[in-house]
Amino acid sequence: MYYILFYKTVDDYIEKRQPFREAHLKLANEYHARGELILAGALAEPADGAVLVFKGDSPSIAENFAKNDPYVLNGLIKEWNVRQWTVVIGG
Repeated sequence: MYYILFYKTVDDYIEKRQPFREAHLKLANEYHARGELILAGALAEPADGAVLVFKGDSPSIAENFAKNDPYVLNGLIKEWNVRQWTVVIGG
């Protein structure tokens, strides 16, 4: 199954993320290397959120990512939620 992690970011997120970016990308690359994180990226114009697509047996994969993400832990994400995604084409 697929799960989408939606992030809503704080104002000036792009500028504020720099001190935590390396640790965030390290975590994302670990999930990706295990085949759990499929796609990830920030939304643009406006840069007010991000979307991360996970593959696994339960939403806990995406939830655990968020709970350990340096962006969340350091207050750059003002809200996050996980939704199951029913893929019809592709995947």
